[in-house]
Amino acid sequence: MKETAPSILIRNGRLIDPANSVDRIADLLVAEGKVSQIGRLPAKADIIIDASGKIVSPGLIDLHVHFREPGDEEEETIASGSAAAVAGGFTSVVCMPNTNPPIDNATSVEYVHRMGRQARKTFIYVMGTLTKGRAGEELSEMGLMAQAGAIGFTDDGSGVQNTAVMLRALKYASMFNQVVAQHCQDDSLARGGVMNAGYNATLLGLPGMDPLAEEMMLWRDIQLVKKTRTRYHAQHISTAGSVQLIRQAKQEGLPVTCEVTPHHLLLTEELLKDYDTNYKVNPPLRTLADVEALRRAIQEGLVDALATDHAPHLKSEKELEFLAAPFGIASLECALPLYRKALIDPGVIDWPELLAMLTYRPARILNISKGTLGIGDRADIAVIDPDAEWTIDPNRFFSKSHNCPYAGWTVKGKVLYTIVAGEIRYCADGYSLCRC
Repeated sequence: MKETAPSILIRNGRLIDPANSVDRIADLLVAEGKVSQIGRLPAKADIIIDASGKIVSPGLIDLHVHFREPGDEEEETIASGSAAAVAGGFTSVVCMPNTNPPIDNATSVEYVHRMGRQARKTFIYVMGTLTKGRAGEELSEMGLMAQAGAIGFTDDGSGVQNTAVMLRALKYASMFNQVVAQHCQDDSLARGGVMNAGYNATLLGLPGMDPLAEEMMLWRDIQLVKKTRTRYHAQHISTAGSVQLIRQAKQEGLPVTCEVTPHHLLLTEELLKDYDTNYKVNPPLRTLADVEALRRAIQEGLVDALATDHAPHLKSEKELEFLAAPFGIASLECALPLYRKALIDPGVIDWPELLAMLTYRPARILNISKGTLGIGDRADIAVIDPDAEWTIDPNRFFSKSHNCPYAGWTVKGKVLYTIVAGEIRYCADGYSLCRC
């Protein structure tokens, strides 16, 4: 007989459920894996959490992570990545398919789902590749991967260079009502680059990646979306020019969405002056003007979702000289306070708007029933102390890799509890449960 999960009562929290326009002090009861009651409730439950002064939010959703399995398990596994996810308040994540080998068939999709179930932390979703081997030449088995549960398609890490191939990919994806996500980068302008092109790249003697590389592919894809009307998602946009293209696409009513990462909201190319490879990312860190444009786009409502692009790498890899070191930052466990620092503290947006871009809006992009806390909804919940101050220490990450440029940063905002499908999957150090 299946055991019944203990009931959980979260008391006196600031319940923020952006999908339902809820922002009020209330109790929330979880029973049998679902949200059972909301309001002023009697203190009767197997587990009681005092959330006074805390935020009670739908579990966060990250639609862009790299868990490196299969192939590079020394950097991250689905199990270690899942543990990192719940420590960051994420109850659902979407794994990118640029693994080794790439996730370009139904068997690989099923493998990721199976490993996610075994990890039993966060919900694991996965996108399949657009092209076989991410080579950009021949379409992957998109229909079979969709049947196996792939939630969308992308060659993330590489933009599809061939326009005819990309057009076919969009047409096929529309047959399965799947979103196509694109790493917008024209290799003819960016190949071999390791940082933003411009004065600083010249000064440092490093090959640059022109912002036009991102903007030209995004412009091309928007033209293809006009023809196909396929749901299209621009990954980790990073330039002011991309913001303008997204604005125009939305004004035309096209099914185009986009995401922004914490590092493109907080960091600039100036930080590469010491050749610290922890700042080496793709797309690269841009200028302060680009950062400000992204923040204004968020304030304007043009950005649909926030995504970490969690990209773990071994210390030995990041210690290589700058040209040889891999791109990527591991930030899943500290993303929420970074978003607070970038967006809430300077008054760009408030907590409800921030949580909207981390909950129901990414769920809407992915076409999944997540990110809400209505009665009867699956109890995926994050309990957050918005003002808890702490110092980021990558050595304490659950992630297997610690390539994080935020080491030593003092930040505000901490996830105290992460509840997935009605079960507490994460409890921060120093916090206990009251059992009645």
